[in-house]
This record gives sequence, C-alpha cells and structure tokens, in this order.
Amino acid sequence: MSPVAGQPVPARSVRRVVVVGDVLLDREVLGGVHRVAPDAPVPVVDVEDVRESPGGAGLTALLAALDPSVEVSLVAPVAGDDAGGRLRALLRGVDVVALPHAGATRRKSRVRADGQVLVRLDDGGPGTPGELDGAALAAAGEALAAADVVLVSDYGAGTTREPRLRALLGEAARRVPVVWDPHPRGGPPVPGCALVTPNLAEARGALAAHHPDAGSLRADELAARLRAVWDVAAVCVTAGSGGAHCAAAGSEALHLPAVPATGDPCGAGDRFAASAAVEVARTGALSPALARAVRDASAWVAAGGTHGFFAPAPAPVRELPAGATPAEVAARVRASGGTLVATGGCFDVLHAGHVGCLEAARGLGDALVVLINSDDSVRRLKGPGRPVVGQADRERVLRALASVDAVGVFTEDDPRAALAELRPDVWAKGGDYGGAELPEAELVRSWGGRVVLLPYLDGRSTTSILAAGAGRS
Repeated sequence: MSPVAGQPVPARSVRRVVVVGDVLLDREVLGGVHRVAPDAPVPVVDVEDVRESPGGAGLTALLAALDPSVEVSLVAPVAGDDAGGRLRALLRGVDVVALPHAGATRRKSRVRADGQVLVRLDDGGPGTPGELDGAALAAAGEALAAADVVLVSDYGAGTTREPRLRALLGEAARRVPVVWDPHPRGGPPVPGCALVTPNLAEARGALAAHHPDAGSLRADELAARLRAVWDVAAVCVTAGSGGAHCAAAGSEALHLPAVPATGDPCGAGDRFAASAAVEVARTGALSPALARAVRDASAWVAAGGTHGFFAPAPAPVRELPAGATPAEVAARVRASGGTLVATGGCFDVLHAGHVGCLEAARGLGDALVVLINSDDSVRRLKGPGRPVVGQADRERVLRALASVDAVGVFTEDDPRAALAELRPDVWAKGGDYGGAELPEAELVRSWGGRVVLLPYLDGRSTTSILAAGAGRS
C-alpha cells in the first residue's frame, strides 16, 4: 500500500491540491442562559457574539491550506449575495474558482450557550450549482489540469452530480490521485479514484442498494465491497474511536487505530480528508497518508472541532494534531498570543542531554518546534559515517517526546533559512558554544526574538556515545 494508484509525486517542492465540492457558511451564535422564557419552557440565550467561518468544502480547503508544502484551489458554486462575499473573504490562502450558484448562500447556524449547542438552524441554499456556461467549465477544467491531487468534498448539494463536472473529475482520476469524501445525497465517486473516505454510516448506506446484508458487515468488509462497487483503488471507512479500515488493490485490509478522543466531532471528516490528500500530494504513499489522517482527526475532536479551531482563544497548543507541521504550530501559538520556542541540531543518537535540553526549551514558552539537519547536512558537518540514525527515524523519535510539538527538517548547514520562515520568539540551543556567537543569533534578534543557551548534562554527547560503543566492540 505504498504508491497511490501507481502515480509518482512530482519533483517540485510545492504541490497543488484542488478541492471540488459544496461550500456553505457556518455561523456560531454564542451567548449565555440566565433565565427561562415566560411564554414557553425554553431557555433564553443572551447573544454575546456571532462568528462566521467557511463550511463544507470551504473548511476542507482551508484545512489543507494550513500545510505550507501545498497550494490549494477550491472549485465550488459560490453565491453572489453578501453571505457569499463574506465566505470568499474568509477563505484566506485559498485560490477560489467560483462556479455559478443557484439561490442564496447555504448557512448552518449553531446556537451555543455556555459551551453547549442548543439548536442548529439551516437556511439559504440549497447551494446547488447554477447553469454552467463555457467559461465556468473552462475555469474548472483549467484548475483540475494543474492539480497534483484532487480532493472532492461532497456535502450533498448537487455539485458532484453535475454531468460535465463529473466528466472532468473522471478525466482527472486518470491523471492524478483523486481523494473523494462522499455524502449520502451526493454523486457516487468516479471510477479510478485513488481513495474514497466514507464514515461507517455512509458506507453502510452506500452499500445497502447492492448488498442487503450491508448493515451487518464489519468496516473492513464494507471497505472491500465498496471498492469493487465503485471501481476505485482504495476505500477507507472511518469509524470514530474505532479508527479506520482500508481496503486497497493488491493489499490485505489495513486497520489504523485511533487515539480515543472526547470532544466536538464537527468537521472531523473534513480534517481526515484534508490530511489524507495533503500527505498523498507530499509523498504519493497511501499508508502514511491514512495514519496522519487518523491522528489529525482524533486531535481535531479533542481540540473542540470547528468551534475550537475558529475560536479567538484556541485550544491549548498541546492539543494540536500529533503530526502537526511547524507552520501549523506557529499559527496556533500566534493566534492565541503565546510564545513560540524553537531549537535545532542533528539529534543523531538521542540521549539524556538532548532530552534535558528539550524539556528546558519547552519550558520557555507555549510550544516547541525542533529543526533538525537533513541526512546530507549531517554528513557534511559530521563526516561520511554520520548520521547513524536516518532523518525519518530522528523525526519520529523526536515527535514522540512530550516536550516536542513539531519537527521540521532543513537541508542547509545552518538553520537560518528555516528560522527566517518560522520566526520563533525564542531560539534555544544547548550551551556548548564556549561563548562564541551563534551565526543565527543576529537573524533571530532582527524580528524581536531572543536567543537562550541551555546547559547540557556533562559527558553526554553523540560523539562520546559512539566512541564508547566502538571501544567496547
């Protein structure tokens, strides 16, 4: 389950994810309840704030755009009313290819009092595509032609049933990986999709028309049968706390356990699909994409779903997805007014000195990003026999530490380029420089950051550990 549909990942560093689907405007009406209405036994909500955010395929596109390794386009019907204008303005970082839209903007409003959702109100819409003229079809086709990965985010408003759009998506599936997040009221995935991601209820509903025993099947059995029905390369059925079950061509069933999470599941499916598509765009490999998607969806629920993500004071940084990128961590910390700490080095053979330094660095702020030298960079700095531990394994071990929020890799011999992009508030380094000025210190201070040296534990170094091992052998 390695390459997706046999399609290689392009050599360029930034790849394009094109999201196609139905958009809507999510609204949160926030307030408190202090009394019961005199004319009916219902709570009275004193409204304190109203927040608006992209929903449906708009949220999916926004989540994908958080990853700096991809550029994101959104192809979707967008209404020309005031709500549609506000929706487009909220899609910062996303290139919107607006198709004609029938009717007013579709809106979902949740009335929330003291953290509890009391009622959801749906209005506008239905959000269906308007009459697609030649210009609209050409714009959609041009966007899809530039895609490295296509992500269909279906919210049942009719976009995925439009015959000419389906034809364009079918053509795309023959060129690049297409990830399809289905909806019970939407069109079926086009043949040749690389990955389809129904949840358990959606999978049972989709299979019921073909197999009367669909309600009694396990998630992995549903995935296998739907793969044949839809004629796609892989189907991954998500089952909440039960994780995900994937059936792929030429492979045994894959089970990806989830970390149990208690919280708001709203938007978890969008988070799953966006993470999977971005990872497919980055690596072309299915298993790592699904593993990241499961981790990110669990963390999304624990962090409060869409409410937690869009809240002005976001969930604590420690509740970020386990595979969060440095850019995602930095954005969340800055949004909450926190302090971002970064440190760096080879971290070839992780030892007690490293662990102590990382714990001390994490204590200087609200999140810690570790920047590590690539394998080629380590070889240039340390010699042809290093690193002993490869880059991927060094990343994985560091991410497993409670003190580390994200790990990034830089290919240069020093971290200045990576630091200029990250711009941490604090740059912490192990204090083994003998009073010499760090080459990156001036750069860090240029944006108001500060440099902090931390003590190493005496006698702990990778070099001494390797030398001791060589002596014993």
